Amino acid sequence: MTTSLDSVIETVKQGFHWLEHDLFTVGETVVTYGAVFRFLAILIAAYIISRIVQNALQRYGNYHNSLAPSSVYALKRLTHYVILLVGFLLAIASIGIDLTKFAIFASAVGIGVGFGLQNLISNFTAGIMLLFEKTLKVGDFVELESGVTGEVKEINIRSTIITTNDNIDIIVPNSEFVSGRVTNWTMRDTYRRIKVPFGVAYGTDKELVKRAVLEAAERVPHTLTDSSHRPPQVWLVEFGESALNFELVVWLKPEAVNRPGAVQAAFMWEIHTALTENGIEIPFPQRDLHIKSWQADGRIRTVKGHTETPPPEPVHERPSKNDAAEDL
Repeated sequence: MTTSLDSVIETVKQGFHWLEHDLFTVGETVVTYGAVFRFLAILIAAYIISRIVQNALQRYGNYHNSLAPSSVYALKRLTHYVILLVGFLLAIASIGIDLTKFAIFASAVGIGVGFGLQNLISNFTAGIMLLFEKTLKVGDFVELESGVTGEVKEINIRSTIITTNDNIDIIVPNSEFVSGRVTNWTMRDTYRRIKVPFGVAYGTDKELVKRAVLEAAERVPHTLTDSSHRPPQVWLVEFGESALNFELVVWLKPEAVNRPGAVQAAFMWEIHTALTENGIEIPFPQRDLHIKSWQADGRIRTVKGHTETPPPEPVHERPSKNDAAEDL
């Protein structure tokens, strides 16, 4: 029985004897096929352990409401980087390479590679800074200096993924968040106030305008109606060339902050409906014309006129559906 077991072991050794063959040499260290397989196996194991730890942290964060989702995400990313780094160092050590010599080699290579990968290193450093500073978190609605707006979906090593309201994913380098100006709409508070401009013709009763527009604001579901903030207001802001210019100043509900385009359109829709229902004229640019013409006797005749004012829009029943108000 012992003889047969020894023969099986010997057969297995002979079958895997090729793993001991030399592949290449690094300094005084001979790297074999088996060492390469150990290197890859340790890296794969480190990745699997990282995924397990990240899932455990996510479950812990889900069961403990005291931890913010952004903190859980930052902890997951940092844990992932640390585990992969430790696994890489262990994999190097398993080959038999002295880590002190490897550190010297890595520093020498790093100096040369650093000049060619400055942008990559800059983006990686910026990503770490974002995770620690928490000025930018997953779920924030941001507006970049370039005009890009959207919700932060992921903060990765090199870049951050932003999803716009049109469901378009935009990959932005992390360095743009550090070196450029970023407007974070939801950094500390999700309540925001917007100003919706509109104009009416001169001679219109201001109180009628105010009453009609406030009624319009109440019909928009995005309007914040609790007592924590000021109620909607109507401001007269300018005596324009052709109109009295007003602004509807209104606070928004938290779920509406991420949809500025739809919110603006919803209020404009209801304002137009309210003005039409109350017979309030929406003005357009007008100019006075002075026409000089010669009469038969050679005298100059001056005729003063102005552009005709079109008839007011017919009053229709209020539309039953405001598409922008339902866009959320």
